[in-house]
Amino acid sequence: MAEVHHFTYGAFNPIAAYLVAVLGSFLGLLATNRARSARSRSRRNRWLIIAAFSIGGAGIWLMHFTAMLGFDVPQSPVRYNPWLTMSSLGLAVVAVGTGLMIVGHGRRSTPKIVLAGLCTGAGVLAMHYTGMAALHVSGTIHYDQTLVVASAIIAFAACTVALWFAVSVRGLAPMTGAAGLMGLAIFGMHYTGMASVSVKLSTSVSTTVEGIKPLLMIVPITLSSAAMILGVALSALQAMTDEEFTEGDGVPRRGMHAENPWSLKQASMTAMRRSPGSRPSPGARPSPRPVPPRPKPLLDEPLIDIRS
Repeated sequence: MAEVHHFTYGAFNPIAAYLVAVLGSFLGLLATNRARSARSRSRRNRWLIIAAFSIGGAGIWLMHFTAMLGFDVPQSPVRYNPWLTMSSLGLAVVAVGTGLMIVGHGRRSTPKIVLAGLCTGAGVLAMHYTGMAALHVSGTIHYDQTLVVASAIIAFAACTVALWFAVSVRGLAPMTGAAGLMGLAIFGMHYTGMASVSVKLSTSVSTTVEGIKPLLMIVPITLSSAAMILGVALSALQAMTDEEFTEGDGVPRRGMHAENPWSLKQASMTAMRRSPGSRPSPGARPSPRPVPPRPKPLLDEPLIDIRS
């Protein structure tokens, strides 16, 4: 078996990976908190989709490849298949989104959270091992089945706890603590799965392995992450703007910012059409009566001398 390194750049990779997991989890908890207070199903779905990209895309997928940059086999080149790598992103987002949709609607219940945790955990495992399938070395990769099972248990437990936090935690301080625990669970699942990896080199080690170099993976990962974070931020701003200026299902909010400029004119016209004997409704503002113009003096008429 070949020597395998998981911390090529020292403590940088695990620390950066943990911080990414915490940040993605925190943004996802913020989005689910807004989803719980949404008044319509469409707005709730929008916030849950934002949470799925935050937790699944940033908290899980981006954390995975931030940690994988520290993976190295000194006796063999390490390369990645970019298509499988991007496919694993879709698996993570869909898996987390499925779990959030299950627990995000209707009443909260333990069976729903457990079912959603199983679905999400299966998706996260699929994401992890699809990402590992994208890893190419000059040899074959083997897994310790005991540690694989342990990583699956951690994944199911972590996803279930994460979904419970998503539908239960309120307040900035509790969400920060919950994000820290979620990041620790994601971190532990990843490195437990990576501890099961061993590499058996080929009889003739080749210096040309199919795929792109790990450091070159930073470019597509950075671009896709930036696009995803920008899209999430714009979607969140749009959702917050809609909720600020409307209430319910697209009904304009009553207030000085959403006041209709024609409302005063319509109220005046209504008051003018009201019969003279009717009393105005409470709070109604009567329209002012028009002042008749003053008669102009006739310049053509002769002036009358009052002394005569």
